[in-house]
Amino acid sequence: SWKNTAMADLEPALKNRVVLTSKNVKNAFTVEEPGAFSGMSLEDDTFTLDSFKKGMRIRIIEEKEDPQKDLRLIVFDVVGIDAPLANALRRIMLAEVPTMAIEHVNIYQNTSILQDEVLAHRLGLIPIEVDPRKFEYVSDNKEEELNEKNTVVFTLCVKCEHNPKANNTSPPSERYLNDEVYSGALKWIPQGSQEAKFGKNGIKPVHDDIVIAKMRPGQSIEMELLAVKGIGKEHAKWSPVCTASYRLLPEIVFKKEVKNELAEELVKKCPMDVFDIEDLGGGQKRAVAKYPRNCSMCRECIRGEGWEERIRLQRVRNHFIFSVESVGQYKARDIVVEALKVLKGKAQKMMADLKKTFKKK
Repeated sequence: SWKNTAMADLEPALKNRVVLTSKNVKNAFTVEEPGAFSGMSLEDDTFTLDSFKKGMRIRIIEEKEDPQKDLRLIVFDVVGIDAPLANALRRIMLAEVPTMAIEHVNIYQNTSILQDEVLAHRLGLIPIEVDPRKFEYVSDNKEEELNEKNTVVFTLCVKCEHNPKANNTSPPSERYLNDEVYSGALKWIPQGSQEAKFGKNGIKPVHDDIVIAKMRPGQSIEMELLAVKGIGKEHAKWSPVCTASYRLLPEIVFKKEVKNELAEELVKKCPMDVFDIEDLGGGQKRAVAKYPRNCSMCRECIRGEGWEERIRLQRVRNHFIFSVESVGQYKARDIVVEALKVLKGKAQKMMADLKKTFKKK
C-alpha cells in the first residue's frame, strides 16, 4: 500500500503543519476544499461558524507596561484562524487604529538651520500622549472650524543664547543655553474645557527627550502646532505601534530519541537554546525541546549527516504568535482591542452591503 510508515507519520502534518527541511519548506499551501483529506483518515475540514467558535482561542503570553523604561508590549496567541485573518488584524493595528498627531504648523519664526518643511515634518512624528477615543475626526468640510473636540494645540518658543556662567573651553551643551530643542519644550495650550477633561498637564509628548533641532546663539524657533486625529493609512505618524508582527508556532518532533553524546551535540548546535538534557538515570540522558517557542527555524539542528532522520521541524499553520509594541498613545492591549473593533466594523459593513445588494435583486 502507498500508505507506508513514513506517510502515516506525516498525515497529521499534511493538514495543519508547515514542514521545514535543511534545503526547503514543504506543505506551505493552504487547503480550502472541505473534502481534500477525506481519503486519508483525517477529519472533515468543512468550515462552519460553530466549528470556528469552538476552535478559535486567544491567550495572552506576556504583557509589559513600563513607561519609565519605554516598554509597552503584549505577546499573545491566536489559535484557529488562517493567515488572511491574522494579517488583516496586523494591518489594522498598523494602519487603521487612530491616534492624535501634529498636522498643522503655523511658523512665526524659524532661524535654525532646519528648513521650515523639514522642521514641520519632524514635529509631526512626535507621538502625543492623549487618548484619541476622546476626540472627533476633523471633517472634510473646509468651512468647519477646528475646535476643542477635534484639535489639540501646542506652542514651541525657544531661543538659543550664550551661557554667561560658561567659558570658551566649555562644551556646547554648557556654553550655550537651549542649544538643543527637545520635545519636552512643547507646551500644551488647553482649548475650551480640555483642561477640566484631561487635567492640568494631561496632554504632552510621549517622550520629553526627542531632539527636534540644534541651534546656536541668535537662532530661535516660535510656532503654533495643531494636532488632529488620523490613521496610519493616511500617514505613518498616526500609526500607534512600533512593531506589530506575527509568526507561526514552532514545533519540534523527535523522530528518534537523541541520547548521550548526540544529545550533548544537539544542545551545542542550537544557537537559540531550545534544547536541554534530561537525565534518564543509569548514566543515560536524552535531548528534549525545552523552549520550542525560542526556535527561529534556523535549521542548524537538522544540518549535518543523519540529523534529518532524528528531528523534524515544523510550524503549526493555524497557531499565530502576535507581538505588538505600542508607541505610547495606547496600552499595547488596547491597540489589539481597538483593531478588533475595526475588524468587526468591516465585517458588519460587508454583511450590510451584501444584504442590500441581494435585496435589490
